[in-house]
Amino acid sequence: MEPDYQGFEQGPIRPPSEAGSLLLRVTRNCPWNRCKFCPVYKGTEFSFRPVAHVKRDIDAVYRCVRELEGAPTRGEPLDPLAWQAARHWVAAGQRQVFLQDANSLVLKPSDLLTILRHLKSRFPEMKRITSYARSSTVARLSAGDLAALKAAGLDRLHLGLESGADEVLRLMHKGTTQRNQVAAGLKVKDAGMELSEYYMPGLGGQGRWQTHARETAAALNRINPDFIRLRTLAIPRHLPLYADYQAGRFHKPTDVEMAREILLLLESLKGITSVIASDHILNLLPGFEGVLPRDQARMIRVVEDFLALDSEARCLFQVGRRTGIMSRLGQLEDPDRVARVTAICREHGITPQNVDHWTDELMRKFI
Repeated sequence: MEPDYQGFEQGPIRPPSEAGSLLLRVTRNCPWNRCKFCPVYKGTEFSFRPVAHVKRDIDAVYRCVRELEGAPTRGEPLDPLAWQAARHWVAAGQRQVFLQDANSLVLKPSDLLTILRHLKSRFPEMKRITSYARSSTVARLSAGDLAALKAAGLDRLHLGLESGADEVLRLMHKGTTQRNQVAAGLKVKDAGMELSEYYMPGLGGQGRWQTHARETAAALNRINPDFIRLRTLAIPRHLPLYADYQAGRFHKPTDVEMAREILLLLESLKGITSVIASDHILNLLPGFEGVLPRDQARMIRVVEDFLALDSEARCLFQVGRRTGIMSRLGQLEDPDRVARVTAICREHGITPQNVDHWTDELMRKFI
């Protein structure tokens, strides 16, 4: 028996690039939910939302948008959460929709097609529909199913590659392999969808950073995704990986060690045309975004410039970046910013010797 409709829903997360999107929840939580590095959805159960409920969410937003456009609607009162979502979406230009939660493609293709077609019928002018997906799910879908989803409006998928190293994937309980992830990425590209692949600096720990970087680059070289997005590892206390970290089974790299890893990855990317995006608050160096291969040398120089700093300057930038006072290395030449960061370091006793411990504690609060 289908449960009663409880009103418009939204899930907990979306990619930074979907900040202006309408968030439309088609499933709840994550059907895998075992990744040791992921803090989201732990302690929750996965469930499908009935297609009829998702369609009612779409209709609720449609009514709110019509009201906001000055065309009053009649009938039942407007859903307050749908109203809030519609206001945000209208303010952002109604360009894109993001399907939540962690893996929308786990739905039956026929059900997802029904949702997509209803969404497009209500909002034919929108520019893009996007979703998270797991590589194992994509790999099981037929080329025909993916092509049909693309034709119905699903334009971009965000896949969590995280690492291309099978050893790292196994230790982190990712539930996939490099071969599987490459096959999934190529399938998405063949279907004509845009593809974002996520890479997580630090996930190999101090002992596997070279393998992590080189094997991730090898996978990305085979896929050639439209976007490579960096998500630096953080280990909050509620994370499954935290127990390994506390017990000394996992040694988290320092910022300098992760910069060396990123440098190795950048140097190992060859023959691809991806956009590299460092678009997350956890990333230390947001300044090396660019298009491959055109901007590769410039991005490498940004990392090399950080590594070339003396320990005091590196410490200042680490603290400045994590506190939001600095966003690029050139701001180390700004006396006002340097003074503010220096005051923070003095107040909290932060030195080059303990800065990574301090920034780790701060990063835990971001998640």
